[in-house]
Amino acid sequence: MTKDRLYVDAHEIIPDFVFDERVACVFPDMINRSVPGYGTIINMIGTLAAQYIKPNSNCYDLGCSLGAATMAIRFAVEDLDFHLVAVDNSPAMLSTAKHCLAEQDRGPTVELICADIRDIQICLASMVVLNFTLQFVPAADRLTLLTNIYEGMLPGGLLLLSEKIALPNDVAQRLFIEMHHGFKKAQGYSELEISQKRTALEDVLIPETLACHKERLQKVGFSTVEVWFQCFNFISLLAIK
Repeated sequence: MTKDRLYVDAHEIIPDFVFDERVACVFPDMINRSVPGYGTIINMIGTLAAQYIKPNSNCYDLGCSLGAATMAIRFAVEDLDFHLVAVDNSPAMLSTAKHCLAEQDRGPTVELICADIRDIQICLASMVVLNFTLQFVPAADRLTLLTNIYEGMLPGGLLLLSEKIALPNDVAQRLFIEMHHGFKKAQGYSELEISQKRTALEDVLIPETLACHKERLQKVGFSTVEVWFQCFNFISLLAIK
């Protein structure tokens, strides 16, 4: 696993964060050292897949990056006849995901699609995964995307939504940010790396409050919406149709 050193040197101008070839090369190290509990979330996606994916249904990993969630699903539900679709709009990320999936010699075939997830028609879905993906979708498009997902899901279907959230209380917001930065320092990131990465993501990753996420999911029609994981300002929700 190549170590993330993308922001180790000082930059006069810090461009917006993009999922390009440089990020694809270091993404496993980057995500595990940046998102507390990421490995736990991936493992639980596999556990939930085994419980919720139905025969002859579809499962979607929207914003699949290098395919970690997709591979967890394949491993957990290898003997079931279903259609697994992994979507990402980054050719670099999807190219690497293809190689990663090829090395996993078990589970169903995966349909890899390079596209904007807003353009994907969801149908007959027993499970949909949005693992730290919605936060990169323009805020004005999030309700429409979730509506499309809900309408394409089977009754009893599961949506797993993981996000970085904003806190409504300023004191809590500062505290959670400080705790997250402390986590990243413990993973070996310097103050400079943390600062420059945060600047690069500032206009790209737009977090919302937990209340906002819950309200929108309920507005779309999900009957059950619950937080199953939280560490600092990172959460994962289960929404059941």
